This record gives sequence, C-alpha cells and structure tokens, in this order.
Amino acid sequence: MIRAKALSDARAQAQKSSELNWWIFMRISGLLLVFLVLGHIYMTFVQVSEGDATYDAVVSKLANPAWKFYDWLILVLALLHGVNGARYSIEDYVRSRPNRFWVKGIFLTVVGVILTLGTVGLFSIH
Repeated sequence: MIRAKALSDARAQAQKSSELNWWIFMRISGLLLVFLVLGHIYMTFVQVSEGDATYDAVVSKLANPAWKFYDWLILVLALLHGVNGARYSIEDYVRSRPNRFWVKGIFLTVVGVILTLGTVGLFSIH
C-alpha cells in the first residue's frame, strides 16, 4: 500500500534541518499556489467577459498595489517551488560535483533573470 509521506517520516529522513524546511515549504507553497492560481484564473477569465479583457483593463487592475502583490506572490512562489523541485532532480541526475555546480549555477542565473524581468515588468505598470 502506498501512503503519503508524513512529517515524522520526513524529519527522520532529513539529513539537515534545511531539507526538512524545504520539504515543508514545498507542501505549503504547492497548496497556496493552487488557490492563488485558481483565484487568478477566476478573476481573469470568469469574472471578466472576453470583450472586457483588454490591455487597458489589465493595466487598470494592476494600478492597485494589492493586485501587483497578488501576481508577484504567484511569480515568486511558483519560481521557488519549481527551483526546489529542479534542485532535487539536479541532485539525483547530475553525479559529478563540478557539473552539478555549473548546472545549478546556470539554472539559478536563468531563474534570477526571470524573477527580475517578471518583477520589473509587473511593478513598472502604473
């Protein structure tokens, strides 16, 4: 029988407390992302008719700092959640330490650029 990994199992297997913190973060961020993204989809595509979904409507919505923070929270949580998942894969599949260092470095650089561009793009709208 397959069972979900419990917190006590994760605590026993965690070699470092940071791994346990990342394990907890993945569960919380995944749950938060489900509700944030479903709310975003509802407010973007269900609450607004197709004819009203224009560039000007988006700009006026993003004039409110709360909406900017909401969208930025989705961006940050999605990137952190994805980066941590990719980190697990890199640890599993890239065996050589020097190669792992370079793969992680390039990957984190790309993620940093995406986060920077997303943040600048989101907060540059007045």
